[in-house]
Amino acid sequence: MFAFLWLMLLAYARLVSPVNSNNVYSPPPSQVQSIFLLAGQSNMSGRGGVINRTWDGVIPFQSQSKTPSIRRLSAVQTWVQAQDPLHKDIDVNNTCGVGPGMAFANSVMSKDSSIGVIGLVPCAIGGTKISEWGRGRELYNRLIRRAEGALQGGGIIRALLWYQGESDTIEHEDAKLYKIRLERLFTHLRSDLQLPALPVIQVALASGQGPYVDVVRKAQFEVDLPNVKTVDAYGLPMEPDSLHLSTSAQVRLGEMLADTFLQSVPLLPVHVQSSACKTCQNFVLDTFLRPFR
Repeated sequence: MFAFLWLMLLAYARLVSPVNSNNVYSPPPSQVQSIFLLAGQSNMSGRGGVINRTWDGVIPFQSQSKTPSIRRLSAVQTWVQAQDPLHKDIDVNNTCGVGPGMAFANSVMSKDSSIGVIGLVPCAIGGTKISEWGRGRELYNRLIRRAEGALQGGGIIRALLWYQGESDTIEHEDAKLYKIRLERLFTHLRSDLQLPALPVIQVALASGQGPYVDVVRKAQFEVDLPNVKTVDAYGLPMEPDSLHLSTSAQVRLGEMLADTFLQSVPLLPVHVQSSACKTCQNFVLDTFLRPFR
């Protein structure tokens, strides 16, 4: 049985990896290889340095655009060199500043040069509730479209970075239903993207708009799904509004997300494009992950 699984792994690797004449993996130098989806609400979109709807324009060194090997999927579905504010043409009804995305990408690339070209796919929208991200809703559909668009040039989706929940602290009913709605969202995304083992790194709230922050935080830590990790933002420095993370906090959060990702990198790619590859991938993932579920 083990020999059979090993052969399946070898066949899978050949299906998903372009090779040169020496059988060495050799992707095109301009091709995005590692794709990360960024979704949620304002603290993922980025409000670092934003006060009274005005951004101060300060980008710390850890978040600066240093290389064309870190890219961003624009609102018109084209890859451009990434720089903050990452969500400037996505979260268009709000003033965007520094978020965790650039610090995350810079940290991952500095610690793991094998990651290849990184593609960030910003999808977060400020002020949104988890119910607005339900399957079939506008935000959900756009997330799916942008994820699929990001894959058109190749690459694999390595993880979903999710930071949301502040708006669900206002009403007790929303806070009580948060865990069910969040688990449903992650499950639906994995199903609709055909990525059953998609890693998810969520951020536990540092703040909220209402009195039920503890209820939502408890729900976040109780999520019971495989391949879901939680990074706790509680205690990070806030802007004067006591709702949004400061620039320095966003840098720290990005580094925390990077460390969590690098500590739990899956052994297998989580996206392939042909039906034959998907069949092989799903069989291997199911076989190897079943004992850990």
